[in-house]
Amino acid sequence: MKFNKDYWSAFYLHEKPPWDMRCVSPPLKAYFDQLPRKDLMILIPGAGNAWEAEYLWQQGFKNVFVVDISPLPLQNFKSRVPDFPDEQLLNIDFFELKSQYDLIVEQVFFCALHPSQRTAYAQKMHELLKPGGKLAGVLYDFPLDPGNPGPPFGGSLEEYLTYFKPLFKIKTFERCYNSHPRRQGRELFMILIKA
Repeated sequence: MKFNKDYWSAFYLHEKPPWDMRCVSPPLKAYFDQLPRKDLMILIPGAGNAWEAEYLWQQGFKNVFVVDISPLPLQNFKSRVPDFPDEQLLNIDFFELKSQYDLIVEQVFFCALHPSQRTAYAQKMHELLKPGGKLAGVLYDFPLDPGNPGPPFGGSLEEYLTYFKPLFKIKTFERCYNSHPRRQGRELFMILIKA
């Protein structure tokens, strides 16, 4: 199965994403609340309904860019946050992005990609970050099931480190203590710094 624009548009049209909590992820909210600068260039790829972007925007972060391959979740987001700039809603394939950012937020995008794309994901994240930039967010922590048609696709800390350790300084990579109740015991929080 090809997880392309048509797949994701049909997915958002006909299904409720199982990972959509309809609110900002608690571990990410806690992380955002301690960020010292509001002028950071922030990217949220594969943002879906973009609850994290909505929260950041409401907190005064004005350089937030939201990316999704399907226009439908971007339209959902815009209907909730009508004052968000259209030019910061990017309806393109993540792998086609060219700009650089201070912070990239990971919130279930990684688990939506086919596992065969994980190395390419890590490389693209490294490319999109400015020197010293950070990739921060949550990854699912449950076994990758080869029989799972996905998404979401699981994984483990040990596996994830094989993609990220060659490219990033690992600041934090640990089990979340403040996950949403539906995700308790199933999430890892990471802060990776571009090496």
